Amino acid sequence: MNSAGRASPRIGYSFLKLMTGSDLANRRLPMIGCVSPNPGPLVWLTACSHGDEVGGIAVIHDLFRRLQRQLLRGAVHAFPLMNPLGFESGTRNITISREDLNRSFPGNLHGSLGERIAARIFTRILDAAPDLVLDLHNDWIRSIPFALLDPATAALPAAAYERTCTLARETGLCTIIETDAVEHSLTYNLLARGIPAITLELGESRVVNEIHVVSGIGAIWNVLAHLGLVAPLTEPFRYPLPPRYAQGDMLQYSDKPVGSKSGIIRFLVEPGTEIKAGQAFARITNAFGKHQETVKATQDAIVLGHSDSAAVFPGMPIMAFGIEV
Repeated sequence: MNSAGRASPRIGYSFLKLMTGSDLANRRLPMIGCVSPNPGPLVWLTACSHGDEVGGIAVIHDLFRRLQRQLLRGAVHAFPLMNPLGFESGTRNITISREDLNRSFPGNLHGSLGERIAARIFTRILDAAPDLVLDLHNDWIRSIPFALLDPATAALPAAAYERTCTLARETGLCTIIETDAVEHSLTYNLLARGIPAITLELGESRVVNEIHVVSGIGAIWNVLAHLGLVAPLTEPFRYPLPPRYAQGDMLQYSDKPVGSKSGIIRFLVEPGTEIKAGQAFARITNAFGKHQETVKATQDAIVLGHSDSAAVFPGMPIMAFGIEV
């Protein structure tokens, strides 16, 4: 009971069995759940399907500390660490199998290691019948947080997709539509089954960036408040964006144009800034510092992030942009 005599939310910790390791030890996925005594929507959070994208783990940890005191109705469940094998080895994929967990859904209990893990995760989420799933990821080292949506296809039910778009706008983040359908991702397969699902790209990978943790919590809190699970913030979270891109319009993801030369990149614009068609955003030099190429934007855009590497080769993406649809 809380100080006002009302029943408090219950928080619980459990595990989902994954596999038996070569040392005969059981490998398990941790699960967290916070349930209000008052009925309401169910939201599921997932993080670290890519083992080097660790920021979402911290977002979930901090969020549940707040939910334990402030969840008003409904329930929130989470897999904070979906790829412990990749996490422990500091790699994107699943250890020595080199499989990408987020390219293994809906999974197969009799398939490869990645497919078996994906099947257990996917079945557990489907059995809960969530109203929304938020899949937390991290992007390039120098990038802004944004909400990423699967592109609309004939395989995705229109009602679930429209609901997903509505909820994505509530995050307070720049909302980006992926270029191509990733048919074996978690969000695509949830949408195909009528469950709204959004990917949140929350800044840099490999380390926990506390600034992006705050943004992630703010974005999720906005959505939970919109669904009535928690009270809204006095001032809803809004990631600072240039005025042209702060209206909540859907933008298209693009990593074009790419460079045509090999060499060393000198970045000329910062993530989160507005860029105009024809504006230079990167300069490429050779090992002697001689100019090789200036790469210019082909249309107006907001800069989402830039490559983690100073080395560039022909056809290699240099920056990511959000462009008007």
